Amino acid sequence: MKKIIVMIAALLTIALSACSQSNKSNKNEKKEMKTLVAYFSASGVTAGVAQQLAEVTGADLYEIKPEVPYTDADLDWRDKQSRSTLEMQDRKSRPAIAGKLENMSDYDVIYVGFPIWWYTCPTIINTFMEAYDFSGKTVVPFATSGGSDIQKACDDLKAAYPSVSWKAGKLLNDATKADLEAWVKAL
Repeated sequence: MKKIIVMIAALLTIALSACSQSNKSNKNEKKEMKTLVAYFSASGVTAGVAQQLAEVTGADLYEIKPEVPYTDADLDWRDKQSRSTLEMQDRKSRPAIAGKLENMSDYDVIYVGFPIWWYTCPTIINTFMEAYDFSGKTVVPFATSGGSDIQKACDDLKAAYPSVSWKAGKLLNDATKADLEAWVKAL
């Protein structure tokens, strides 16, 4: 009888030890960060960078599409009455977005890409930022431009959405895969 009790005690000790080890390994496992690359592209340039960035980061890709697509005439920055000019002159402008990303809560890191318009981000980016809850998420802006840098756009976004956890943005004109990998690694 004494042998049976000793064997049961030994088996219980082994079982409890195994459970304890299992709990320790679960605590040491890190949660995998889920990443999204969301972008607005009027001419396709930003779209190309966004696709490469999604590949480099293993992120999901989401296009911020305007409900009413922009025509070439809408994008003529030299025309004072073009749609894009009028939107950019009205800082309260919020062009509607076609569709909605239903699983934004799944993401931890969101790269937000856009072309630089009038030295900052297009107002449709504000529409996107105001459509979702970014609490607990890290947001990283990136842009393409024919001649402007991204600093004013980053400053404007930080001022408009101070509760968002922003990382430094980057202008990614002509970025190679190696450039993107180095930038992402440095963040």
